[in-house]
Amino acid sequence: MFHSIIHRSSTIVLDDIKVRLIEVQDAEKITAYYQRNRHFLAPWEPLRHEAFFSLAGWQQRLEQIATLHRHEMAFYFVIEHRVTGDIIGVINFSNLVKSPFYACHVGYSLDQDHQGQAVMRRALTAVTEWMFIDKHFHRIMAAYMPHNNKSGSVLTAVGFEHEGLAKDYLLINGQWQDHILTSLVNPNWSLPIS
Repeated sequence: MFHSIIHRSSTIVLDDIKVRLIEVQDAEKITAYYQRNRHFLAPWEPLRHEAFFSLAGWQQRLEQIATLHRHEMAFYFVIEHRVTGDIIGVINFSNLVKSPFYACHVGYSLDQDHQGQAVMRRALTAVTEWMFIDKHFHRIMAAYMPHNNKSGSVLTAVGFEHEGLAKDYLLINGQWQDHILTSLVNPNWSLPIS
């Protein structure tokens, strides 16, 4: 199932993109990403406070994310365009639970100008592999709204399998939305060595 090189760091280079953990010094670039895509992403995300779109808000948020990274409580990746250096997407792993579950949730978004170029499929494939091999997770779960065909196609292409439908699952853009539940299971999982 996995065909790329085993990644022993948190930076993965894939042709025209680089996928890496977000850092405190990314405040300006991540702010620009969300400002640029504010209206495009709104139908697929929770309602956001104005601070979410401000540099000061992201400076504070990135300090919190750095703490989550240090304690391996979450992993927030950015997708960078290798030529421009712009952040063009994000992939976030949250709700990380180890023994006996060894599972987490993943969410993602991609810049409106980079849709249809297999960017998210390639990036998500690489980081799920990293989560399985480097971080020893057994299951990664993702949910998407039934009318979000692009997200459903990405998850299918990466190997996520349909597990069911959850009614009123998440509060998206101010409305409770049904979601299709999917998961990707690590076929080569073994108990991590302490």
